[in-house]
Amino acid sequence: MLQRRQLISGVAGGLAALALSLSHAAPAAAQDTIKVGILHSLSGTMAISETTLKDVMLMLIEEQNKKGGLLGKKLEAVVVDPASNWPLFAEKARELISQHKVAAVFGCWTSVSRKSVLPVFKELNNILFYPVQYEGEESERNVFYTGAAPNQQAIPAVDYLMSKDGGDVKRWVLAGTDYVYPRTTNRILEAYLKAKGVKPEDIMINYTPFGHSDWQTIVASIKKFGSTGKKTAVVSTINGDANVPFYKELANAGVKATDIPVVAFSVGEEELAGVDTSNLVGHLAAWNYFQSVKDKTNSEFIAKWKAFTKNPKRVTNDPMEAHVVGFNMWVKAVQKAGTVDPDKVIDSIVGIEAPNLTGGMSKMLPNHHITKPVMIGEIRTDGQFDVVWQTKGLVPGDAWSDFLPGSMDLEADWVGKKCGNFNKKTGKCGGA
Repeated sequence: MLQRRQLISGVAGGLAALALSLSHAAPAAAQDTIKVGILHSLSGTMAISETTLKDVMLMLIEEQNKKGGLLGKKLEAVVVDPASNWPLFAEKARELISQHKVAAVFGCWTSVSRKSVLPVFKELNNILFYPVQYEGEESERNVFYTGAAPNQQAIPAVDYLMSKDGGDVKRWVLAGTDYVYPRTTNRILEAYLKAKGVKPEDIMINYTPFGHSDWQTIVASIKKFGSTGKKTAVVSTINGDANVPFYKELANAGVKATDIPVVAFSVGEEELAGVDTSNLVGHLAAWNYFQSVKDKTNSEFIAKWKAFTKNPKRVTNDPMEAHVVGFNMWVKAVQKAGTVDPDKVIDSIVGIEAPNLTGGMSKMLPNHHITKPVMIGEIRTDGQFDVVWQTKGLVPGDAWSDFLPGSMDLEADWVGKKCGNFNKKTGKCGGA
């Protein structure tokens, strides 16, 4: 009996020791790599735009691992598909942070998807790098906005069209997909146009749902609106795969850039890859990067991209560049902090610079936006763009619009004021 008890005791002790060793080994194994979350739609209406962003993140992670990784560890990509489903973005963000223990997340395209995940990143105290132009009116501690704010895209585009070089436009069609980014951007643009002396009757605003495909009636109304003798332009915040039938209908209706130019904020090289551009030559897009920009850094990036995808026809675009800049800033911030701890990375990243792909150095600002050049490009027959105008230097991203009553008194400063909506008049954080 004693021998049996000793045997049982020995086995139990051995199992306890094994369990203890495993309990220590498990966290160590989990720390063998630094996980990076990729939160982009690979299916649904936004896959046309977001799949490429997943691919470029995989390329960047692979390149960093070839350099030795980060903090002596390999980076591991964790890819999820929120499927163009806005509530699912929040669920997938929670999965990345809580289950996969990612150090940071690179993702989202639409503002509604970004708004969906914001509470998750605040609750779980993780970091999101958001790479797409957006409506502004936001600055969150846990988010770094590497795409354009309105003063880095929408306002310069309108200024260009108002100029003699841009056609001296007098009438404006603000056409967008029906969600927060187009509606807020158009609210800013409407206020800006009126401040510039444009009459209300010279502004037409129209919204369509995601995936909208029947553009005949809307294009006909745009054509009629532009037939009064005043130079008319369309400012497009139409997003996703709805752009393909929109541009096709413009061509079918004979709407040429010389008559009614369209300047798009969500159409780049990737979207045009699926469109016959022969009838779209001269229409415009406003971005902070174009593949056609002649620069050594850009040429090297394009070559790497085509080699990585094993497809010489794969194009590059602006949100890809934003991920390049954001990823390199994150790497530098982690190296500076000596850890992937979100709080320390957030404190380290402001002021960090990283090269953009057009020959400049972008800088992370205290409002968690970056400095960017602004360019207007004309569509070419090959689906690329000729840059017809650009800023002389880099433009600092402004989180809060100077043209909306509730915003013009606000500023974001996560270094000095530790606040994303500090009211300069009241001296209080919270926007009040």
